[in-house]
Amino acid sequence: MKYGAKEDREFAIGNSAIPLIFLCLSSVLNIILCIWLVAGLGLGVAGSPLATVISQYFAGLCLTIYAWRHFPQLRFKKAAMVYDQAISKSILSLAGLTALQQSIMNLGMGILMVQGRINSFGVNVMAAFSSAVKIDTLAYSPVQDFGNAYFTFVAQNYGAQQVDRIKQGNRQAIWWILAFCLVISSLVVFWAKPLLALFSSDPEVIQIGIGYLRIEGSFYALIGFLFMFYGYFRAIDEPMISVVLTIFSVQYKFLCK
Repeated sequence: MKYGAKEDREFAIGNSAIPLIFLCLSSVLNIILCIWLVAGLGLGVAGSPLATVISQYFAGLCLTIYAWRHFPQLRFKKAAMVYDQAISKSILSLAGLTALQQSIMNLGMGILMVQGRINSFGVNVMAAFSSAVKIDTLAYSPVQDFGNAYFTFVAQNYGAQQVDRIKQGNRQAIWWILAFCLVISSLVVFWAKPLLALFSSDPEVIQIGIGYLRIEGSFYALIGFLFMFYGYFRAIDEPMISVVLTIFSVQYKFLCK
């Protein structure tokens, strides 16, 4: 079976503009609700997460209605609602291990342990780390999303048994990651001082942050490849390898701190 653009559309809609529009609307709604719930109704801190939950549900509902109206193939049909143990097991395995990976990276060792280690160095280091991490996260977020897109591409072609297309995609992905990370690394390394000045005016905090960004920013390509491998192993139904890679990368980062 030839696997080209038409088949790509059958496996994934390919319309990323509509979700982006609903996400922007959700963000605007979140801001409005935050002001209204926190200041207007006097809910205080509790109003902020409530606004976030409402705005996220709004985006999800809009996407559901849009998909229902414009893509009949996504509608639930009684005839298709048949339990398949093999498919359920595969979905639960992939979803569970992916959730574990994200938890390790964002909630567990990635944030709590590293932040605890940073706090032991004093207020200035804490402030520098907090500012630098914001810049750092923004800088490599596109590479992380690139890894998610790469995961979709590999999964489509892996399911269609198009090994040659996967190999071709690997080469293209490597070059794009290298090109993008070279530009971002250069901007972060050479513009570290003015970027940090947006968050702090303390010279010592800025100097500490510069050291962090210039070291971290020099290795964005490796971070990009890491996200690429995360996506690749999830796509070929080997999510445990992604979990192991996450554990090793976070532990190494913790030890380096």
